[in-house]
Amino acid sequence: MIYQFHSKAGPDVIMLSDLSQRIFDILEHPLEKRGILVAERLPEFIARLESAIAADAASKSSVPATPAESDQEKRSDRLGQRAFPFLELMKQACAANEPVVWGV
Repeated sequence: MIYQFHSKAGPDVIMLSDLSQRIFDILEHPLEKRGILVAERLPEFIARLESAIAADAASKSSVPATPAESDQEKRSDRLGQRAFPFLELMKQACAANEPVVWGV
């Protein structure tokens, strides 16, 4: 399934369900077909996602690389890279005091 997230504060963000579910698990918010992240809770959600991104980056950098792994393979599937557009949308929505919605 594909989710398209909207906010009046920024451009739409489109994500596949696997990444959407991973992010919403971090946010501790249910991911349904339709929903809203209210502006009042966006600072909390931003902090949770930024904390998870930092933890993911720390865990990836602390794992020793095998000789067979290239730099690209070591950096692949980093949460920060995949979640960056959604994080930026939440930051823009928070700054404009606008919600983030999807499925509408």
